Amino acid sequence: MRTAFHEQLEALKATLGDMCGIAGVVEIDRSDTPSENTLRRMLGMIRHRGPDEFGIYLADGVGLGNARLSIVDLSGGQQPIGNEDGTLWIVFNGEVFNYVELRAELEARGHQFTTHTDTEVILHLYEELGPKCLARLNGQYAFALWDPRGRVLHAPIEAMASHVPYFLWHNHYSIPISFHDA
Repeated sequence: MRTAFHEQLEALKATLGDMCGIAGVVEIDRSDTPSENTLRRMLGMIRHRGPDEFGIYLADGVGLGNARLSIVDLSGGQQPIGNEDGTLWIVFNGEVFNYVELRAELEARGHQFTTHTDTEVILHLYEELGPKCLARLNGQYAFALWDPRGRVLHAPIEAMASHVPYFLWHNHYSIPISFHDA
């Protein structure tokens, strides 16, 4: 069944043009876990940006999705990626140029990695430094990092802002739809 919500998504897509492959839903009042079907439809709209695979994280009041174009860690970089104890989750688009050096530092401090991606480096760097981790990243990127402990969504973009975030507000939740080239 087509709803006004889905018509808003279609209109937004037509306005934005090319989009990166991340999407999400955050229920502000925490009333429900977002619908997996809604996230799959959102990802389907940006399939051209990430044709290799879809990934979805659903929890209490939040859903993150990624339409992945596999470039780094072709077989093991499925997103969303969670940290060791599942207290942080990330979807990412872009490239962190200094991730190899940062990973070596984090491994020396005891962090366990399950992929070889720059995405997971951001996650572990955030564990160490919180939002201040951005100062250590050299790259072009946009990501959404969910911290369920404080119900905080961090959605930074790199300082050169080659991507502009778009958000759709619908009733009681916010949807970071995608990123559009500036």
